[in-house]
Amino acid sequence: MDRTPAPNGLEQTVQVSGLAGGYRVELEGNLSIPAGARGIVLFAHGSGSSRHSPRNRYVAEVLQQAGLATLLMDLLTPDEERVDMRTAHLRFDIALLAGRLIMATEWLHERPGTRQLKVGLFGASTGGGAALMAAAKLPGEIPPVSAVVSRGGRPDLAGAVLHTVITPTLLIVGSQDPEVIRLNEQALAQMSAADIKELAIVPGATHLFEESGTLEQVARLARDWFLLYLDHPGS
Repeated sequence: MDRTPAPNGLEQTVQVSGLAGGYRVELEGNLSIPAGARGIVLFAHGSGSSRHSPRNRYVAEVLQQAGLATLLMDLLTPDEERVDMRTAHLRFDIALLAGRLIMATEWLHERPGTRQLKVGLFGASTGGGAALMAAAKLPGEIPPVSAVVSRGGRPDLAGAVLHTVITPTLLIVGSQDPEVIRLNEQALAQMSAADIKELAIVPGATHLFEESGTLEQVARLARDWFLLYLDHPGS
């Protein structure tokens, strides 16, 4: 099922596999690579969600239209999903989720169709914390993460590694989500090693960006950030 995407960027189902947490993991994902892709964005969904999240899929479509490849993948195996449905504990295991993102980033850099592309991470809710933790662990290695965007995220869940993040990071929060704004402001202050970091507040938006036009603003902000940091030569 791990097929190379067609040149027209049609979405392909892939098996993302590798070592994570000391053992081999295989996760299902949806990979789209537009012709002449300018970078690739790996999505980290939030707690209780999946790669089929309509909000993330909408953002992915906007990125694809801008010439960016996307990978939406499940972060838990089917067996883990069944356990998590009962206990809800794995969705908050940020270290485990970050390990899966690191594995997927390495997988992308090993594939002929994606190895030349810079990688960005888009995290939603708890996925924002996992994305930042993954970015913190990768900059000194190959491959690095070149940009991070968090939507309504919990970057605070990255914990003590926040002060080591150097990846250009954009945190997007709705203006009607005061507690998450506070957590994002605190996380931004802790990212002392990052030269490029911003907090964008979307007017009128609550946590899920369900209000008219708010998700469109998120998608535009994410698109512009990724194009700025993924679409240039070098790695």
